Amino acid sequence: MTTQLLLVQALNGLQLGILLFLVAAGLTLVFGVMDFINLAHGVQYMLGAYLGASLAAATGSFWWGLVLALPAALLAGLLLEVLVFRHLYARDHLAQVLATFGVILFLNEGVKLVWGAAPLQVPIPALLQGGVEIMPGLQYPIYRIAVLVAGVATACGLWWLVERTRAGMLVRAGASNAPMVSALGVDIGRLFTLVFAFGAMLAGFAGVLAGPIFSVEPGMGDNVLILAFVVIVIGGIGSIRGAFIAALLVGLIDTLGKSLMPDLMRLFLDASAARQTGAALASMLVYIAMAAILAFRPAGLFPVRA
Repeated sequence: MTTQLLLVQALNGLQLGILLFLVAAGLTLVFGVMDFINLAHGVQYMLGAYLGASLAAATGSFWWGLVLALPAALLAGLLLEVLVFRHLYARDHLAQVLATFGVILFLNEGVKLVWGAAPLQVPIPALLQGGVEIMPGLQYPIYRIAVLVAGVATACGLWWLVERTRAGMLVRAGASNAPMVSALGVDIGRLFTLVFAFGAMLAGFAGVLAGPIFSVEPGMGDNVLILAFVVIVIGGIGSIRGAFIAALLVGLIDTLGKSLMPDLMRLFLDASAARQTGAALASMLVYIAMAAILAFRPAGLFPVRA
């Protein structure tokens, strides 16, 4: 593999990591604050992508589609929380898993009914078309760089919100001792609802950003959800900083592994066997890394202080 290709794949891995962080940030807040396992978080990413694509097509502008899709994703999260999820908070984790898996099936079929099963293509906005020369003879798409910048800015804003504001203080206090926070006069139910809706909006934001890069199709959130759970386990449940660092790590391992493993296997196997073995090992690398990290840090890289 050439240096240029390695650099491109590393940037692609960072961009994937940013999208994973936007999904995992909401998921780790919901899991860490509410102790609620939401398998349907991936379909909120999918809904964001469909809402962004539809609104961009209706308004003729990607930017209007992005601006309108965020409150729409937040409202969709609120609706799901009121209709389904709030009735599961007092149930055990098995009931939460089964119920949210049912929501996945329902929404995947609902998307097919509304938008059809064919993938939707979202054009890159004119302002972000083209590329930037990062090495002599090597250009990298401006839109992917914009995704990196937007993700880093969101991570900084989210860290400030959670660590430096009164609302963030209440969220962290609710994660540590919800009954005590409620006894002090805070409406813990409303707090949980806002956390859930905000997490849904972050997932929707990731879906809108992913639209011009990946095809928008039913079930697109399933693989992202699996990687998002890996991210929050590696980073530490409830930790925004841990989710950010773990997301970048997972994105790099997943992308570089798929690019490098077939080439590495050619040192030991013929071309056909190396391709198959390399692809199989590449799909396992993220989970091997998770197992190795948890062997030394069972609570994750940056566990939330109790």
